[in-house]
Amino acid sequence: MKLHSDAYLDIETTGLSTFRDEITVIGIYLVNDSASALVQLVGSDVTKANLLRALRYVDTIYTYNGSRFDLPFIDSSLGVNLKECFHHRDLMHLCWRNRLFGGFKSVERQLGIGRRLRGIGGAEAVELWWRYKVDHDRRALDLLLQYNKEDVVNLMALRRRLEEMRAAVPH
Repeated sequence: MKLHSDAYLDIETTGLSTFRDEITVIGIYLVNDSASALVQLVGSDVTKANLLRALRYVDTIYTYNGSRFDLPFIDSSLGVNLKECFHHRDLMHLCWRNRLFGGFKSVERQLGIGRRLRGIGGAEAVELWWRYKVDHDRRALDLLLQYNKEDVVNLMALRRRLEEMRAAVPH
């Protein structure tokens, strides 16, 4: 995708500590006026070079709570400050302005944004990763990647819903 794109980004990790834990998956949903593409960096492919290559045509990165979690974790783990390289919009803050509180899954439910995978959250994502790494369970990795894909695709759906809400408010 050579046209300038928006990127919807979400990471999966082995835990919440930038000191002890590591990034297991970086999901990036690239979208421009004519196409979309999913990039998922997994395990040893989670590198600064691969991340910057995936984002090379991006103008703006969209996250949910990325200001406090995803971007600092990436900076600590890979040594790249995405806020310095790209425009960043944390959709959580736009949700708060629209009185939509809670985690991403809660906001999705409040807005009627569907999800195929139910009952999977951050803790389950960690378990899936370890089932893959320790037991070589390919189905666990496939489920983790599907979960991550739904996260990044739904970030785009959330952004569009927020834009619709803003357009509906009289100025």
